Amino acid sequence: MKLITLLVILILCSGLSHAAQRKLSYPIQYWTGTNGVLDIYMGENLVKRFINIDKLSSAQSMSGTIRDYRYGYGVLDANLNYKADVDEKKIYFEVSSYATSYIFYESPM
Repeated sequence: MKLITLLVILILCSGLSHAAQRKLSYPIQYWTGTNGVLDIYMGENLVKRFINIDKLSSAQSMSGTIRDYRYGYGVLDANLNYKADVDEKKIYFEVSSYATSYIFYESPM
């Protein structure tokens, strides 16, 4: 019985359009844990770092289309030391998917 149920689910999922499959996997793709780091570059130079990011999300319009920027909340690491110092606060940020050079990764600290 479990095998039949699994086969039915697989058949139903394979019949979904690419957009519907993407929408189902969307929350999983952008989960990073609780200690992400976003480095923003200008050319080869690191110009800004956000730390303690729990997720980096792509914006969606009301109709469900994905917009051209990503956003999240993180601590602006002004002195680039991977630590949330007393004077560094958690803020909202947005980065362009096309115009911003950035790397998003799990914190090494």
